[in-house]
Amino acid sequence: MSAPASNAGTPVNWQQTALITVVAVAMFVFVRQLPVGSDLNHMDFRVSEKGAIEFCDPSSPQFIPVVAVKSPVSLGLRAAGPWQPGLANTVTLTLRTAGGKPIGPADLLVAHTRKLHLLVIDPTLQDYQHLHPEPGAQPGEWVFSITPRLDGLYRVFADFVPAATGRGLYAAAEFEVPGGGAAAAAQPGLTHEADGLRYTLEHTYLKVGKQAELRFRVESTTAGGRVGLEPVMDAYAHLVTFDEGRSGFAHLHPAETDLAKIPDPVKPELTFKVTIPRAGRFIVWAQVQVAGRDRFAPFAITVNP
Repeated sequence: MSAPASNAGTPVNWQQTALITVVAVAMFVFVRQLPVGSDLNHMDFRVSEKGAIEFCDPSSPQFIPVVAVKSPVSLGLRAAGPWQPGLANTVTLTLRTAGGKPIGPADLLVAHTRKLHLLVIDPTLQDYQHLHPEPGAQPGEWVFSITPRLDGLYRVFADFVPAATGRGLYAAAEFEVPGGGAAAAAQPGLTHEADGLRYTLEHTYLKVGKQAELRFRVESTTAGGRVGLEPVMDAYAHLVTFDEGRSGFAHLHPAETDLAKIPDPVKPELTFKVTIPRAGRFIVWAQVQVAGRDRFAPFAITVNP
């Protein structure tokens, strides 16, 4: 009987082995560098107790009572310096789940060009600012700068979309600007003029719980002047509605969503839908961009019982 064949004399291809090893190590390093996505899941954004805030469907815009309901997200603010009207301040915002998990960039989806929107409003509803924090040094930290124009207890509403749910969610916090009290300002109506532009808000009958249509128009105060609306946050205008008690807000986007269809350059008009759950007076702030600069205009509306 012949002896079994032996591999002892087979030469080892060390070059091929080395090449395979190098490729494997390179792939391992490459994969380690890829973003891993969010570590949070759907249940991290749920609160079991009664009266908890619900996820918002952007296709059905409505007033969100953020303050009166329990959010599954906690919002904290830490200012770098003292608060003073007219003085810029750098603020570190902390965003965490109710269970204490930090919420960072990987945990949020981009909505209207940004991952985190802040809607800031003073007690008199005269100073509205729309801000976009940037990620901070630590997980769950976001940093932004703000210059409050007035004094009083400012309220900050955070508007964001968790990657784990794909639905809009909200939280609120406050900061106090000391002072002698804000001076009374002219009450807004349905028209507003500033910087050579006239803004107009028209609406259908506003009734509690019924969807209404808002028509927003801009025109130049100079005869024959052009407006030329430019896109801002993936829209040609944004409307944000607050109640007088600042218990919540409605962030509205126009029905005209195709940015390729440029509005009339002389008298652009956009339409918005909104549902408000209770009667009372509400302030609507419009935001547009003209000549590369953000412009804001306030209006007052009354919702009937």
